[in-house]
Amino acid sequence: MSKAFGIVNFAGNHISVDGLQEFRPVGAFSFLGRYRVIDFPISNMSNSGIDNIQVYIRRKPRSLTEHLGTGRHYNINSKRGKLHILYTESNMVSDLYNTDIAAYIENLDVIQRVQFPYVVIAPSYMVYTQDYSNLLQTHIDSGADITLMYHSVDTAKEEFLNCYTLDINKQKGVDAIPLNRGNAKNKNIFMDTYVMKKELFLDLVNKAHKMSGMYSLVDIVDEMCHELDIRAVAHRGYFAAISDFNSYYKANMSLIDLKNATNLFVNDWPIYTRTNDSCPTQYFDGSSVKSSVISNGCLIEGSVENSVIGRGCIIKEGAIVKNCVISADVTIGKGVHAENLVVDKHARLIRGKRVIATPDKPGYIRRGDTL
Repeated sequence: MSKAFGIVNFAGNHISVDGLQEFRPVGAFSFLGRYRVIDFPISNMSNSGIDNIQVYIRRKPRSLTEHLGTGRHYNINSKRGKLHILYTESNMVSDLYNTDIAAYIENLDVIQRVQFPYVVIAPSYMVYTQDYSNLLQTHIDSGADITLMYHSVDTAKEEFLNCYTLDINKQKGVDAIPLNRGNAKNKNIFMDTYVMKKELFLDLVNKAHKMSGMYSLVDIVDEMCHELDIRAVAHRGYFAAISDFNSYYKANMSLIDLKNATNLFVNDWPIYTRTNDSCPTQYFDGSSVKSSVISNGCLIEGSVENSVIGRGCIIKEGAIVKNCVISADVTIGKGVHAENLVVDKHARLIRGKRVIATPDKPGYIRRGDTL
């Protein structure tokens, strides 16, 4: 698809993931043991033939920049393709001003130099698969000014509370883009995914910048709902929004279910990531693993049940890991019982023999901590 370039946008101020976000942006979060959340939008673009991709980062850039590298592991065309990492200034008075519009204004010359007539914008905090070439063709055929993607859910009272929704009329036009207030169970969750002409995108960026210093792209598009022809296209398949701590935990845990996993991972739509060379996981005599996702390079002596285990983890003899999301290079010591936890990278659970949280409010072990 040579008609469009891609933008992977950073999570806005309405997204807050306690604990994990202190160390890295949402796009750099470990996901399902071996991926990062940002692998999904970039892989979608690469698989759709989008070889010119801009990734915007506004804070804590190190881990995400290291992971993205040159972008060649995303199968981006080596001759004409490019993964461009763009930063925003961090010395703003308040996060209210640190919006995606501010980032686009700072990098306006980079966007203007792109020769493609259309732009596909996707978020760095949502997990789904989508063929953007089909979405672009749907947009062109409709004659709409902007096409937005949404996912219909019946859990909006309890979930997606930090996400925007779409008010859609009978002609599939978008009337408004309000935040989900949890006042109804059935909602069309806006997937922060846009398709439009590059020139219209630049016009909206400049207009938003002039109207308010705290405007984001969703604000200006919402304001233009009755002036522009804005259409909605439904998404089918697996969908998760990493919008708070619980949603991160639930998204990882949901993909232990093979039915959900097969809705996300399909043979002809690979999800690319930066790989690390390491030996296969070793399962020692007396170990027990049930209904779990185990990454490579682990040493499993204890018991693991209904959990996601990242690369290079050590589960010692007699340890019990249940209903946990474990990041890379974590040690669960001998006889330790860990349950209903998110354990960040390089943590050591050694002396606290019972580290158990409630299922409805999973606990968090900080990066590098020793318990």
